[in-house]
Amino acid sequence: MTPVGVAPRALLRRRAALLARLRDFFARRGVLEVDTPLLAATTTPDPAIASLEVVSPLQRGWRGYLQTSPEFAMKRLLAAGSGDIYQLGHVFRDGEGGRRHLREFTLLEWYRIGYDEHRLMDEVAELLAALLPAAGTAAERLSYRAAFERATGINPLSADAAALSRALVAADVAVPSGLSRRQLLDLAMGTLVIPGLGHAGPCFVHDYPADQAALAAINPGEPPTAARFEVFLAGLELGNGFRELTDAVEQRRRFEQERAWRAAQGWPIPPLDEALLAALAAGLPECAGVAMGVDRLLMLALDVDDIRLVVPVEPDDA
Repeated sequence: MTPVGVAPRALLRRRAALLARLRDFFARRGVLEVDTPLLAATTTPDPAIASLEVVSPLQRGWRGYLQTSPEFAMKRLLAAGSGDIYQLGHVFRDGEGGRRHLREFTLLEWYRIGYDEHRLMDEVAELLAALLPAAGTAAERLSYRAAFERATGINPLSADAAALSRALVAADVAVPSGLSRRQLLDLAMGTLVIPGLGHAGPCFVHDYPADQAALAAINPGEPPTAARFEVFLAGLELGNGFRELTDAVEQRRRFEQERAWRAAQGWPIPPLDEALLAALAAGLPECAGVAMGVDRLLMLALDVDDIRLVVPVEPDDA
């Protein structure tokens, strides 16, 4: 009898096979596997991501963070001349839980030199076809605006907060008071747009609003958009990718803006990652990168709707 909270051997074998196929996919393409630290002195200031802080009981005053992604360390490798790289490993995000989220989960992240976001979408589609044959190979691509308009009938790049709120209320979505326009967009995306994506095969949503760029480059145009995409399958978000921002000055400005927002909310403010900014200043090659949730891939492969059913040992705090 398998103990409660521990995966049976059959699941362990399926999980190991998936990881082996992932590694084989990149080995065949000459992409190098790397392994960066899980614990670092700083972390992302992104308001949408909460990091787990670690305080040392032995070294007074020392504190660090369990990484939410290997992105910052991997970009330092890219700037140092690593070439195409990928990483498979555990990451941590506080406040995550439920059927589709875990505080600690397995992430696949990779970077391709000379790629833009559209060429990287091609490779993501190839990976999904190799891992999930039942998903099919016909991937749909929609701009953020087109996906939003199809689901809600409104233009997310021009609609004001009042229009977004009305659309949510009309769809019987509870709207907390005091949400910003950005937060209303996120709420509408999560409740009205994403559930309808990727039911006939993978769906890529690209050209996000410029204020959702994070570490992505900006596409010219009016209005400007972020060189960012997300990929969905069966209403489940699998990955988030960028044509990477290479401008250290602009990246510092974005970090400071995010830190100011955190300060206004009374949230913890991590120190700036000066090592990353120095790497950008030294010269990050033009590249595109994407991060994908491995546990969610296994959920789709096994056709289960709870992420806790695909990890080897269910977390104590799940």
